Amino acid sequence: MNAHAHDGGSGAGAPHEWDIRKLHILRTLRERGTVTATAGVLGMTPSAVSQQLTNLARRLGVTLLEADGRRVRLTGAAHLVLRHAEAVFAQLERADAELAEYLHGEAGEVRVAAFATAVPALVVPAVLRLRESHPGLAVRVREAEAAEAYELLAAGAVDLALSLAAHAPSTRDPRFTLLPLLTDPLDVALPAGHPLAAAPGLRLADLAAEPWIFGGSGPWSEITTAACEAAGFVPEQAHSASGWTAILAMVGAGMGVALVPRMASVSRPGVVMRELGEDRPCRHVVAAVRRGGQGAPGVRRVLTELAPTPPVP
Repeated sequence: MNAHAHDGGSGAGAPHEWDIRKLHILRTLRERGTVTATAGVLGMTPSAVSQQLTNLARRLGVTLLEADGRRVRLTGAAHLVLRHAEAVFAQLERADAELAEYLHGEAGEVRVAAFATAVPALVVPAVLRLRESHPGLAVRVREAEAAEAYELLAAGAVDLALSLAAHAPSTRDPRFTLLPLLTDPLDVALPAGHPLAAAPGLRLADLAAEPWIFGGSGPWSEITTAACEAAGFVPEQAHSASGWTAILAMVGAGMGVALVPRMASVSRPGVVMRELGEDRPCRHVVAAVRRGGQGAPGVRRVLTELAPTPPVP
């Protein structure tokens, strides 16, 4: 169906030209019965109605109206045209409704890239809430660490990237807008029988002499060493692991202590998770969109669900 018009009539084999506005006039004539009544409903003059319908008939290459005394009646061709036009009108109504939902963040698709611990801790709960409150809004999730997430965002493969602030691009990068999302405290994992497992007011500095478990390199190693150094000591790395399952298994076995982001905390036998006191370290989570993209209604809706509560101070 060719919905846009151009000059000239339909030649042999050429597609007929359908004009939504003129089809609406024809449908109104069928409903109202006379050109005069049609003109009154549509705020047109009778001559303008007749001119529009004559033009539509010429473009479709069929006769739409025939004389019936002092009135006109629709031809069989006109009824055929309107039968198909009704399907078009119904589809346009659905399109209008869906577009309105999209403009209010009620429908559409938002593609999110997020680092490993953010997927179960932040993204999945947000998806579940949106499934209840905005079922027309689809969220597609892709696990990706910072470097890959920002490549995907720059390439247009995702609409939203979640990362730690420490791994985000510079705020001066013209490609992205960074939005603070939340603060994730770091808790300490201790063996259940550790002397400090139930100590009141536990501080990170109290653990200076402990054997520590953290990755041999990479971002988590940097976060652990930086937090300990800020508390006044250099941690002794007794064991190295990068996955939380392995780290907590070793803590549970009494092999050392570890810093664990609250977003990644899981209950494990033999492990006690303790909040730290005044020197409690934190990591900061940010969301990033392409510059100017934060105004997209669906993205705004997802951002709201990702951080439904204020950041931890």
